[in-house]
Amino acid sequence: MINIVITGCSTGIGLETAKYLKDKFIKVYPTARDPKDVVMLKELGFEYAMQLDVRNPEEINVVITKVLEMDGKIDVWFNNAGFGQPGAMEDITIEVLKEQFETNVFGLHECTRQIIPVMREQGEGKIIQHSSVLGLISLFGRGAYNASKYAIEGLTDTLRLELIDTNIYPVLLNTGPITSHFRQTAVKKLEENVDTEHSVFSEKYRQSIKGTGKKVPFNEGAVSVAKVVHKIILADKPKPRYYITKATYLLGYIKRLLSTRLLDDILMKIG
Repeated sequence: MINIVITGCSTGIGLETAKYLKDKFIKVYPTARDPKDVVMLKELGFEYAMQLDVRNPEEINVVITKVLEMDGKIDVWFNNAGFGQPGAMEDITIEVLKEQFETNVFGLHECTRQIIPVMREQGEGKIIQHSSVLGLISLFGRGAYNASKYAIEGLTDTLRLELIDTNIYPVLLNTGPITSHFRQTAVKKLEENVDTEHSVFSEKYRQSIKGTGKKVPFNEGAVSVAKVVHKIILADKPKPRYYITKATYLLGYIKRLLSTRLLDDILMKIG
């Protein structure tokens, strides 16, 4: 049976992907940072759910070791864990930027670094990296998150070259707007880490918070991501990247087509 380890399964994409794959008879090892979420996963029938904070190298090693003890292999590793830190660049401190990178980039990198020797030993494997449409284009007030996703793009593009003579496939997911708790979590991070009241962008922040619950164009359910992950699992040679949602296709296309100035004009209207 094919197996997969998924990080960040407390809600949203991680949780829905775990559910979808379980119904497709994939052996799923869902992980979550909070022990309460691990309990929740087990109550949902995921007997192999485990605690994993991707910022902790020892916990990553424990998960890998346990899966290998049970199955002797890890077919697919899905680096899904991450969050969004909103805020204009001049309002984001170095400490807040580091926090964004600790999970989205450094945690992803450490998981990747630890799983590669396992996959080399077994002669094959797939590493799915959750990037974003914001790894292709940038939106106003999302600099920390944009930068973290651009970093994932650079790391994965390089990793693909380094593994080109192996049967290990790094794959990028460029997701657009997906139904999840992502936006609500982002608002909390904005309120926790940014002095919105004394910023020159205070009005923009207020409008952004006010519009959190509004319908987002081209939004899709998390099952859209789950279906692509399933396709990657079944593929002998998966593509280097997969666009998910019409927004990603549209913005990816116009970035290649338009000048930087024209693209900026469009992105300011979106942001």
